[in-house]
This record gives sequence, C-alpha cells and structure tokens, in this order.
Amino acid sequence: GRLRAAHNLVKRGITNLCVIGGDGSLTGADTFRSEWSDLLSDLQKAGKITAEEATKSSYLNIVGLVGSIDNDFCGTDMTIGTDSALHRIIEIVDAITTTAQSHQRTFVLEVMGRHCGYLALVTSLSCGADWVFIPECPETRTRGSRLNIIIVAEGAIDKNGKPITSEEIKELVVKRLGYDTRVTVLGHVQRGGTPSAFDRILGSRMGVEAVMALLEGTPDTPACVVSLSGNQAVRLPLMECVQVTKDVTKAMNDRKFDEATMHTVAVMNVGAPAAGMNAAVRSTVRIGLIQGNRVLVVHDGFEGLAKGQVWGPEGRRAKEWSWRGEAETLPKKSFEQISANITKFNIQGLIIIGGFEAYTGGLELMEGRKQFDELCIPFVVIPATVSNNVPGSDFSVGADTALNTICTTCDRIKQSAAGTKRRVFIIETMGGYCGYLATMAGLAAGADAAYIFEEPFTIRDLQANVEHLVQKMKTTVKRGLVLRNEKCNENYTTDFIFNLYSEEGKGIFDSRKNVLGHMQQGGSPTPFDRNFATKMGAKAMNWMSGKIKESYRNGRIFANTPDSGCVLGMRKRALVFQPVTELKDQTDFDHRIPKEQWWLKLRPILKILAKYEIDLDTTEHAHLEHISRKRSGETSI
Repeated sequence: GRLRAAHNLVKRGITNLCVIGGDGSLTGADTFRSEWSDLLSDLQKAGKITAEEATKSSYLNIVGLVGSIDNDFCGTDMTIGTDSALHRIIEIVDAITTTAQSHQRTFVLEVMGRHCGYLALVTSLSCGADWVFIPECPETRTRGSRLNIIIVAEGAIDKNGKPITSEEIKELVVKRLGYDTRVTVLGHVQRGGTPSAFDRILGSRMGVEAVMALLEGTPDTPACVVSLSGNQAVRLPLMECVQVTKDVTKAMNDRKFDEATMHTVAVMNVGAPAAGMNAAVRSTVRIGLIQGNRVLVVHDGFEGLAKGQVWGPEGRRAKEWSWRGEAETLPKKSFEQISANITKFNIQGLIIIGGFEAYTGGLELMEGRKQFDELCIPFVVIPATVSNNVPGSDFSVGADTALNTICTTCDRIKQSAAGTKRRVFIIETMGGYCGYLATMAGLAAGADAAYIFEEPFTIRDLQANVEHLVQKMKTTVKRGLVLRNEKCNENYTTDFIFNLYSEEGKGIFDSRKNVLGHMQQGGSPTPFDRNFATKMGAKAMNWMSGKIKESYRNGRIFANTPDSGCVLGMRKRALVFQPVTELKDQTDFDHRIPKEQWWLKLRPILKILAKYEIDLDTTEHAHLEHISRKRSGETSI
C-alpha cells in the first residue's frame, strides 16, 4: 500500500503531505516518511519511476493535523471534531434532562470514549450531571442531591479495571433505589452533523499553520503535528506526541481543599446577558461552598449591591441561581451605599461576571478605594459578553454561542437560496464596535467580505467587493455572503450597503439583507461556553480564597494592591489574572474595545478563502517544540 502511495506521489510531483487523522493515521504517516528512500529505490528498480523523478522527489515532508472526536491525542488541548461532537451530545442531554426532571426518571447516557473520558467529563460539567463514569477515574461522583442524569464513557471501568456498562448501572439504580431508569446509547450520532463554529475556525487556523510548516520544511526537519495550546498554534514532533499518547499513565489524584476559616464571597452578573453566565455562577458558588465559604449572590449588578439585593443559598441550589436583570449602572455614583452593604453583609471578596461594564466597574472600584476603605476587598472580573471586547482576554463567555448562532443562521440563509441562482445576502451582526463576531463568523461560514470598525473601508473597497462577486457569479457558485458589524461605519450602514449591492449588481445578482439582532444573545449555551465558564468560575474562586487569606490583617480584610483587582482571561496559552489598572492603557474607552486584538491576524485567511488575490503575512508562526517540556504557570482550557 505504501509503495503504491509513493508511486502516486512521485508521478504527481508531490513532496509535501498533510495528514489529518488520529494516532493511527499519524503513526502510519511517520512510518511512510521514514521508509521514503527505500520506497523510491524499490520503485526505481521495478522501473516504475525514472532516476530523474526519484531525484526530484528525494525527500517527503509530512505535517499532521489531529482529527478525532475523543480529544485523546497528547500535545494538543483540542482536536478537530471534538467540539462538534460535544454539540451533538449536549443537544441530546438538554432534551433528555427536561424529561428526567418532569417525569422524575433517571437517564443513563453512554457517550463515546473507549480510552479517553473527555467527552463524558465535559458533558457532565456542562449539563450538571449527577454521576460520571470515565476510564481515567473509576466511580467519580459530583456533589448533588438528585439522580437524574448519569453519564458513562464507553470505556468506563471500576476500581478493579472491570468494564462498567450502561445496563449494569441501570440495573443497580433500579434494584437499590427503585428509580424508573432509561438507557440511551448515543453511538455514531456524535460523529455526524454540521461542524461547530469552533471546529470550522480551528480547522482553518491549523490548516494555514500546516502549510507554513510544510513550506519551511527541509530533509532534516522531523515530521511534526500542528497542535492547539490555549489559543495558540504550536508545532510538536509527531512521534513524540504519538508515543506519549500511548504511554500516558491514567491517574487521578483526589484534590483536597485546605480547611480554612469561612469567608464571605459575593457573586454578581453585570450588563447584558451572555450564554454561559449561569454556568460561571454555578461553578463559583459550588467551589466556594466546597471550600467552606459563605457565598452570596447579588441581583441586578452594582445597582442591586447598592440597594442591598443580596441573597444567600438558603433553600436554593447553586445551579438554580440565574442571571437576573440587565443592570448597566456603574458603581461610581453609589459608592456610599455599596460600601454600607459590603459592611452590612460582611462581603470579603467580589466575583463580577460580565462584559465591558464589569471591567469599567472594576476600574471604578479601584478608584473608589481612595475614599472608601470598605471597597478594599479583592475582586475578579470573569469576561462574559457576546461582543468579546473585554481587555485582557482572547475569549469571553457567551461569544462562542453567539458565533454558532450566526453560523447556523448563515448556513440556513445560504441553503434557502439553493434553488435560486445569483443571490447575495448581507447580514448585520452584533458586537458594538468590536468586529470579532463578524470576522470569525465570516471565516466559519465562508463569507465573501466582513466589514468591521477596526479595519476602515472606503467606497472603493465596497466597489471592489461588488466586482469580486460579479466575477464569482460567472463560476459554478452562484451565491454570495457579506457580513457587516453593526457599528463598523456610521455612514456605510446596512441599508446603504444593501442598496449599493442591489444597484451595482442589477442584472447580475439580486440582494437580500438580514439583521440578526438580539437572537445572538439568547439560546442554549454551547459546550465551549459552558465548559469555559465552569473552569473560569472555579479558577476565580480558588484565586479569591487565596487572595482573601493574603489580605487578612488585624482581624479584617484590607486589599489595596493593584493585583487585588483583576480580570481573569485567556491570553495565548494560559489563563492569567491581570490587574485592571494595568489593562487601562490597553483600552480604547471611546469605542469600548481593546487597542490590540489577536483575531485581526486571521482576517487575511478570510479573504484568501473567498479567493481574493492577497499576500499572507507569515512572519509570525509557530516553532517546533518538544512535548516533554514543562510550561510553568500555564493552564490549558
């Protein structure tokens, strides 16, 4: 087989090969490369290729991309396909959960994962399952009083290494507890369906990095795999990753929290709603309670804190606390009332979940410390906004859900025109002045153009886009898609662009427009947002417990250092806490966006995929690393 493959490549002059698959495919690719010289020799002896052809194809460069729904490959935080599989699973779990609660039934759901429990574990975190069984950690239980949802990985085992089956769990629950129990095996439905926005963008980013790695390759360059570390593409030696994946020791250490004096921590949501906020609240509250803290929730943001709308957990589960109100009042006007209620409820730390208002509110709290000692308590901001415009973080909770909503809508709109030739759709997205949603949705949905505030455009640019679509209509693809961020330009409005395209395309294509509006803020959170929010909440509460201890002086909490008021964000490869005061210089307050945004570097890829003739800046790219090297202080998401 490899001999025939080598013959095919040589005859077509192919010396660079990108292999997309799991550890089996990637191991085979590395073997293929190591045998390349011998294969050429055998082909030449058999007279199937000439000496000249053998010389031209003297070496073969190979780069791997990991495609696997199990997320079971060492060296990458996420494999292509995993997020889409989680979408399929969560859709089904959400539907079943309502039945489980209304009919008081227990459901045992079996998901894929013969040797890796990632899908089962993240599903459990995302949906608040009562039990989860995975190969790496036999018989793990999350805290909870119900028994509605049990998640089982197909490779789950007990403490003796014996397989645990869904039917065995059902029999146990029925026999011991007498609960009406049903089993659902999801099977290959997890592998199908439309890819998620995350997977589309991940595949595009990794594909670009793979091509750059191939073009830079030499005969001495080892075969590498392009991986994702946090939010950054990295290159790792292919066989190191394969070997570590095979040798990894499955172990789980029970995590114990320090027995500490009880502290009081308040949690609040600020600003407009974002999908996943409730997951962050549930996580912070649950971790806080496990640590022995008293956890309070504040309704209606800073305004609610000023009015004393503060509640404890009595009689309610953490997962039932949800986002309430759309309070955008900042704390500066109510420092006196807020200070009084911090004293009244003995609040010693504050976790603020929200968007740009939460960030600016944090800055105002830091400023207020000069006048009010009561404000000298630690606080941390967890970015949660569909606009993804909070300085200090590459991602915000809720942005992925909004992105998937836009992509799904674009897919349906394009499908609606399947029987109609030569039609262009102009779609307006949210985001304020931040063009993240328009750019990333354009990259994921295959847009021909995406107009954003951060990249100024003129009437000539609009005309060039129209001309490009005119040429496109002469090909086999008879549809166009144009995205516009809601505040990209005050004069070139959605109506203006629609009218321009309609007039200039007259007789060649017709135009339609669609303003998506607030549907981007609603809907069920995606697995990424649920998982990201859960981890951010847990990390924020762990940081808070340590910071409160650190700030305890003379019988009271007094935190007045810059690092006692932070934004928790994903920066490239790590989750980091950054003082809000240090982020001030990185912020464009007039337009409510960071001055530098990582995703702007992806815009050329959007244009290349839309078949524009442009150059791609390859000066910044990943370098080959080793998987065994420890990266201190870095936390994957």
